[in-house]
Amino acid sequence: MKNDELTRRQFVHTAAAGATAWAGLAASNAALLAGATDKPAALGGAPVHQGDWPGWPQWDEAWEPKIVEVLRSGQWSPAGDTGGPVGEFEKAYAELLGAKDCVATSSGTASLLTALAAVGVEAGDEVIVSPFTFIATYNAVLAHHALPVFADTDPATLTIDPASIESRITERTRAIVPVHIYGMPCDIDAINAIAKKHNLAVVEDACQAWLAEYKGRKCGTLADLGCFSFQNSKHIPSGEGGAVTGMSQELLDRARSYHDCGRAFGTHQGQGNFSRGLNYRMTHYQGVMLQQQIGKLTADTERRRANADRLTAGLREIPGIHTVRLPENSRAVWHLYAFRYNPEEFHGMSRVKFQRALNREGVPCSGGYSEQYYDGLLDEAINSRGFQRLFPADRLKAYRESFQELKGNQQVCNTTVALFQSLLLGAERDIDGIVEAIRRIQAHSASLV
Repeated sequence: MKNDELTRRQFVHTAAAGATAWAGLAASNAALLAGATDKPAALGGAPVHQGDWPGWPQWDEAWEPKIVEVLRSGQWSPAGDTGGPVGEFEKAYAELLGAKDCVATSSGTASLLTALAAVGVEAGDEVIVSPFTFIATYNAVLAHHALPVFADTDPATLTIDPASIESRITERTRAIVPVHIYGMPCDIDAINAIAKKHNLAVVEDACQAWLAEYKGRKCGTLADLGCFSFQNSKHIPSGEGGAVTGMSQELLDRARSYHDCGRAFGTHQGQGNFSRGLNYRMTHYQGVMLQQQIGKLTADTERRRANADRLTAGLREIPGIHTVRLPENSRAVWHLYAFRYNPEEFHGMSRVKFQRALNREGVPCSGGYSEQYYDGLLDEAINSRGFQRLFPADRLKAYRESFQELKGNQQVCNTTVALFQSLLLGAERDIDGIVEAIRRIQAHSASLV
């Protein structure tokens, strides 16, 4: 990774660390109204945005009494119990999504591990995944000693291209894991049709897609199981935390059993009191923290959507900026607001220089995900003793060579620019300022190259 670029998590931390919620809006608006010059800040003009952006995460002191009550109770763990604050959150979150049930976990990664176990992914299996995602999606598959096989990314949507999935299916394929990246729904109907044809499970990685919608239904209810994260940067955070949701009680019972040390539960009784499982339980103080944020999540989501629509309308008028296409009758929730950047319309200005110029305007941005399959993690896995016992050498060689086929994902990784979700909680004037900043950079790009 170039030194000038930020990882997504570094970018989220940087964007949030210097911000105090709402405090800078007045200063920002005044600077924009003054409009001293049309010249970009990188050429000596005044930055479009001169105040803070809304900070994240946001705390409400009104949440504290119930959290303190849980702490003082001494009942912090839901081990073997489906009640208490965690159970109350599970019920409320399932109702919010329209899911059959919800199993709260210790992290988003734990939710993926739990869901993959519930649908029967085991050592030596293959799982088709999206390559444009946080590394946890890959790692959850590897942790089950299975091979994460990459379908390509559609540059128009930034999500998995259904047309590239079927060619990746082998006799070892057990499941497909599409990722609703940045809170943008995948074309899940096409994915489910392929899965049904080949008798495969589908696990939605909805870790960034709380309340995202596809054809009137919420992400996390669209396939066999769905997975969510409540990590610190997420729209409903508890530091760490996650959830498995879905519409199949049998699979959800398997998930609940697996995440609770394999304790028998509901329709999943195993061969005795326990089956294979791990401890991925959420704590009660996380549960009560999350339950109290559900109303805020709903309100914030509507604000982000309105501002994202306004931003999209403005960016579409700027040459060289390509906004994302969503599936028909779907609604994103914009964990990051992403667009693709075409340097040819900016006099050949590199994406790194564009990001620097946008940062100078007071608009923090990142480059999204890189081609992580070249970062060494997968080489380490397939060269390990365990994977070489599980998979034939020719399969591992062909697997490694297949990374070169991911031309769509390569394009996405090289051209995407992303804005953190808290920017979309700003005022309309701030959103217009983002558009103005990019317009200025484009207009003066010949001098910025």
